[in-house]
Amino acid sequence: MIEPLWVPSDERKERAQLTRFCRWLGEQRGVHFDIGDYESVWRWSVDHPDDFWASVWDYFEVVADPSYDAVLGRREMPGAEWFPGARLNYAEHIFRGKADDDLAVQFASERHAPASWTFGELRARTAAMAAGLRAAGVGVGDRVAAFLPNIPETMAAGLACMSLGAVWSACSPDFGVRSVVDRFAQIEPTVLLAVDGYRYGGKDFSRLGEVRALQDALPSVRRTVVLRYLDPDADLSGLRDAVLWEDFEQPDSGGLEFERVPSDHPLWVVYSSGTTGLPKPIVHSHGGMLVDQLKYVHFHFDAKVGDRLFWFSTTGWVMWNVMLGMLLSPASIIIYDGNPGHPDLDVLWELAEQTGMTLFGTSASYIVSCMKAGVHPRSNGRTLEALRSVGSTGSALSADGFEWVYRELGPDIWLNSSSGGTDVAGPFICGVPWLPVYPAELQARALGVAVDSWDPEGRPLVGETGELVITKPMPAMPISFWGDDDGSRYREAYFDMYPGVWRHGDWLELTPRGSGILYGRSDATINRGGVRMGSAELYRAVLTLDEVIDALVVDLPGDRGVDVMPMFVVLAEGATLDDGLVDRIRRTIREQVSPRHVPDRIFAVPELPRTLTGKTLEIPVKRLLLGAEIDTVASRDSLANPQALEWFGESRKAILDEMRSA
Repeated sequence: MIEPLWVPSDERKERAQLTRFCRWLGEQRGVHFDIGDYESVWRWSVDHPDDFWASVWDYFEVVADPSYDAVLGRREMPGAEWFPGARLNYAEHIFRGKADDDLAVQFASERHAPASWTFGELRARTAAMAAGLRAAGVGVGDRVAAFLPNIPETMAAGLACMSLGAVWSACSPDFGVRSVVDRFAQIEPTVLLAVDGYRYGGKDFSRLGEVRALQDALPSVRRTVVLRYLDPDADLSGLRDAVLWEDFEQPDSGGLEFERVPSDHPLWVVYSSGTTGLPKPIVHSHGGMLVDQLKYVHFHFDAKVGDRLFWFSTTGWVMWNVMLGMLLSPASIIIYDGNPGHPDLDVLWELAEQTGMTLFGTSASYIVSCMKAGVHPRSNGRTLEALRSVGSTGSALSADGFEWVYRELGPDIWLNSSSGGTDVAGPFICGVPWLPVYPAELQARALGVAVDSWDPEGRPLVGETGELVITKPMPAMPISFWGDDDGSRYREAYFDMYPGVWRHGDWLELTPRGSGILYGRSDATINRGGVRMGSAELYRAVLTLDEVIDALVVDLPGDRGVDVMPMFVVLAEGATLDDGLVDRIRRTIREQVSPRHVPDRIFAVPELPRTLTGKTLEIPVKRLLLGAEIDTVASRDSLANPQALEWFGESRKAILDEMRSA
């Protein structure tokens, strides 16, 4: 029997936002639940979606004029219609009920110590930018593209755009020009908001040349607005018709107003990783994002007055959009611009102490990096007294990672591990403040999200690994891909395998207690002798070894009709891939995972290729080893470290020669 690492106290359950909501349901709707019986609440939310989402709308007193005609109009997937008839504005709800002196955002970077904006300051800067955009001719449906870092000015610009009913889209300034053009050219923006440069890892990077290249590649852009962030005296003479940020803003604009638009009006465009082909431009709506994020941040993050919520992100990762949505709660947020490992991995833990952080959100890989590097968050006098929750997403966090959090941060920390995607800008499976935390498990399926695990014939599974599917519509599903007029790309992306049912592409095991275990991408499956295994299961095992800090595995067709499986590992400083370590890796996989899935050969590599959002490139590496050219398996500008993929290309012959001798 697996013992939980954390069990919420009765007091914590009593104070949870979810408890307040359930009591309201009993009083206002006559729907009663026992406090702590999450399975019953979840089941009601997916079996009665009209009642559940109407209750979310009413509980949070969503402002719309007029209100909706129905919760769900058309119900089929894809194409479900949420709250048809309603006119509202997402950004209006960010500011609603916030006093001018309420704390909105704390921020820090490699260049600046922590500072803050109140809601009064955020409102004023948003109004000034909205007035500038309006004067530039931006209106409902126009696209505004941002090449900006994760700073408060970016948040104000995004909210300004949304307040007008225009469509926001952002890329981080560390993206290469080709990668940015691949994204922005698809939506034809009229205004480009850009930064002069940024600092990362202690080094300054000017981006003025890249901004000029973007101007040349995006003929739809009528106005370029540049923020001097790196250099207050940056020379903009090389740019065409550029205006300084402070000159574009109109501070005396008369206040912030909100254009109410139909519920399904585009809010923002986010993008798939785009390792091959053009990134998918995923369109989310004002109404869909609003109700889903209200549910998420209150009931699953349990955000309350006085909370200070942080999630490390860049503007190029959808967690930036999630962080913006956290302002729909009574809490404030914390953002950081820079390298989370510079000058060392303590930098974010120092930020947590300096800001009074209550939620420390990060990627699973960051937690593992801290564990491997021997980081002790409470060392050097750091007490982290305010911290009550740690969030993890981006990939599956191993049991060792869970145990490290509780060993280092104490038994009262709620580890809120979640899994969702850019596709829905939120989670499918995530934390619940009523439930215990078990090693390597995500606590439960999110309210209103009909998650299941299916076999290839569409039969539900419990206690076995299957395809993660969503069997009923949810408001956060994309309304479309931009430019996909007949919906063919959208259907192909999610609905080809099970018509009318969303297949996400992850391996999921649902446990009998309702929790979930993720096993990596289902398109990166290792098939050995007919037994399929998610690559994440192998990584969980291998990363328990102190000498291994990262791993990648693929299966390849062998010369004799039998597949072969190489594994590539990044070693800790001072470690050597000698016979002893090879034996320990193989023994660990054999004992912890499966004797069928022991790698045929193990190779030490300098680093593994990753996307700009940190995902490992399993499929591109496999295609490269099968003979494809580098430029056909991945866009270099979509990679955080293209040199890592080049290593595989240069070493391909040697790898394959050694595999043939296996």
